[in-house]
Amino acid sequence: MNPDRKAIFITGAAAGIGRETARLFASRGWFVGAFDLNARGLAELEAELRPGNGIFAALDVSSAVAFTGAVERFGAATGGRLDLLFNNAGTGVGGFLEEVAWADLMRVVNVNLLGVIIGIRAGIPLLKATPGSLCLTTSSSSSIFGTAGIAVYSATKHAVRGLTEALSIELKRFGVRAADLIPGLIDTSILPQSMRAIAPPTGMWRLVPPSEVAAAVWSAYHADLLHWYVPAELKEFDLQATATPEAVREERAQLPLFVD
Repeated sequence: MNPDRKAIFITGAAAGIGRETARLFASRGWFVGAFDLNARGLAELEAELRPGNGIFAALDVSSAVAFTGAVERFGAATGGRLDLLFNNAGTGVGGFLEEVAWADLMRVVNVNLLGVIIGIRAGIPLLKATPGSLCLTTSSSSSIFGTAGIAVYSATKHAVRGLTEALSIELKRFGVRAADLIPGLIDTSILPQSMRAIAPPTGMWRLVPPSEVAAAVWSAYHADLLHWYVPAELKEFDLQATATPEAVREERAQLPLFVD
């Protein structure tokens, strides 16, 4: 590979935000590492982007051994370069906390939180070796105020946000940046029909196409901001939740739960 060609490592790349991000960066000349457990989605993406433009491989982000191996394979293909580590893989399950199966709750924690920690630890050596690199993670508008019906999912996204803020300071000693995405209602298969039904046509709770989030990934690499709200109006909600959490609690209690 051309040593000057920039490279991005994406988890959850087979669909939704990850897939649109892979498409965008590949179209702009980047080498793409696309990792996911969705073999069919990866095969379709590889056929679209062509094998010479990236690596397309299965990865269970909750496995430290597997993640380390994926990063090593990626580094071998890029000559040790990692310009953008995009920890995007995520999963969720809806329902009241006491009613959701324990195994399902642990899967959410293992993928959304432990998978991110594992990925960042595995990626740090390559990030350190790449000038101007960025460690980017997909959080959620659920990290602004806890979302009823997906409490553990929301908790993992709060944790990811806190992790990002801490690492934005820690990684400075290596010249590595850290940031997160805070998307609202994204128009993908993971979004319950109950939330689609109440999404307004405009404003911060409108349905956002995954391509809009991918564009924010591109912007995040090129500008030094800590939190990237998609849509941008979500920042207003963040300020409101901080200033008047009780009012936000009462307001959100009137909405449908984040379940079908």
